[in-house]
Amino acid sequence: MTGSPVATRRSILGLMAGGAAGLASGQAGALRLDEEITAGTIECAEPLFSVSYTDEERAQIVRTMEGWSDRAEALRAHARPNTLAPAQHFDPRLPGRNWREQDSGVHGTPGTVPALPPSAEDIAYAPVWQQAGWMARGELSSVELTQIYLDRIERHGASLECYITVAAEHALREAALRDSERAAGRVRGILHGIPYALKDIIDVADLPATWGATPYSDRVAERTAVVATRLAEAGAVLLGKTSVGALAYGDIWFGGVSRNPFNPREGSSGSSAGSASATAAGLCAFSIGTETLGSIVSPSHRCGTAGLRPTFGRVARTDAMALCWSLDKIGPITRHVADTAFVLAAINGADAGDPASFDHGFACDFGRDLSGLRLGYNPQWLEQGSELDRQALEIARSLGVEMVPFEVDTLPYAALLLQLEAEAAAAFEELSLSGDDARLRWQDDAAWPNTFRRARFISGVDLVNADRLRREVMVMMDERISGLDAVMGPNFAGNMLLITNFTGHPQLALRAGFQSQPTRTLFGAPADESGETFEVPYATSLWAPLFEEGTLVTLGHAIESRIGAAGRRPALFS
Repeated sequence: MTGSPVATRRSILGLMAGGAAGLASGQAGALRLDEEITAGTIECAEPLFSVSYTDEERAQIVRTMEGWSDRAEALRAHARPNTLAPAQHFDPRLPGRNWREQDSGVHGTPGTVPALPPSAEDIAYAPVWQQAGWMARGELSSVELTQIYLDRIERHGASLECYITVAAEHALREAALRDSERAAGRVRGILHGIPYALKDIIDVADLPATWGATPYSDRVAERTAVVATRLAEAGAVLLGKTSVGALAYGDIWFGGVSRNPFNPREGSSGSSAGSASATAAGLCAFSIGTETLGSIVSPSHRCGTAGLRPTFGRVARTDAMALCWSLDKIGPITRHVADTAFVLAAINGADAGDPASFDHGFACDFGRDLSGLRLGYNPQWLEQGSELDRQALEIARSLGVEMVPFEVDTLPYAALLLQLEAEAAAAFEELSLSGDDARLRWQDDAAWPNTFRRARFISGVDLVNADRLRREVMVMMDERISGLDAVMGPNFAGNMLLITNFTGHPQLALRAGFQSQPTRTLFGAPADESGETFEVPYATSLWAPLFEEGTLVTLGHAIESRIGAAGRRPALFS
């Protein structure tokens, strides 16, 4: 090995080589801030990138490293708040395609509003549209409904570890205002007076906004996120902020582990962990979640809620924590599919603070004739899924839809995760460089601290090529779903969760029934060897072309109604 050393501070290649050398010698983190980069440093790093250089090439790299590393150091030293998005932003709309314009609005009704039940529990678990109907008839006030939820939070919230902040005084004050407005003839819409919970990565001015993470546990928001402002304008009443797996991953947060109401021995999955848990346990009328890669779908699957992940860009994320600018999405979590339409209608739309957001109408018609809809399915996915998935598909068939075989290409989809890891590591680089990542509770191999450190080893070349693969996947998915109204299958089958998060297509997870399961880890493996099982919810999924959430809701509502499992409550919280 030859080449003259160049003294430099901590550079990317230096960090790589130091890590590799440290691992080889059993001394992780052996690189000093003033360590020299030599041709040997370069050679040591080469296996990480599947490259092999000659001695002359290594020497040439070393000669040019000083200015290069200085630029990288200057970049790291420059302040970049989490709110600063990259100049390049993702757009799921492929050029040359015509997207169906929609008149915004929810039309028709999901059903007939029954008489107000005498039980506070029955009122708490009722669908939003029924609660709204009781308020419209003067049988229920917002203050009464808000107090019902606050009482339930006081009784059950601690055992589920699903709320980080409960804003009781704020909620009752807002509920009283909504009742006064209704008495004066001003009703803002179906969400007027409806109490909800907000995932604690979405800011509300003057309330704690902890992101579920120890380093930010004292953080208080200075601004209110656009999605929270829109819900307030729609008349919804904020109960509080729900727990979130730290920095939007998993169900472990600085104060505990969000629990599944149907088996509190296990976590609720994540990262919209508290939102799904609180909704399933009747501790709010609905909640707001976010998804980067499964954070609405996965907790909805485990807790039995209806989770709607909208088309990327449909809902502005201004003043919500950024994890991955090209992947983050905000959507509703409810107990009944129909309610997702009313919430999405309220939060839909672009905002200048989110450069990746855009305006596109959202329409949902509960009176729509579903016969003749073209529904894609994959027989192999269903064979690998649950009997509940197959039963749900047969129910869809009974609605008169046309069943169309569906498949996706074989591509290296897992390589797309390079982009997720790089963006997340960039969003929270300060934690890695300062060592504050050690303060996060979850420190397993799969947790953020290790992922952020590993992401330093992603080459810029590989990152660009991952983005090119993403475009290839977008084109493939556009071609495969073209001519279909929806696709149905198991939530995690066929890479569809990964594919559609990266292409921006919407997904709806809905309760398909119940099955016996042992207490599970975050990733679904048995958490112990006791053999004890619990009856827990199981979800199946619908996907649709971009902007066709209305189809997902109307079809999902019809399927849910025929399955008849959405009304079952967790016994410990009933």
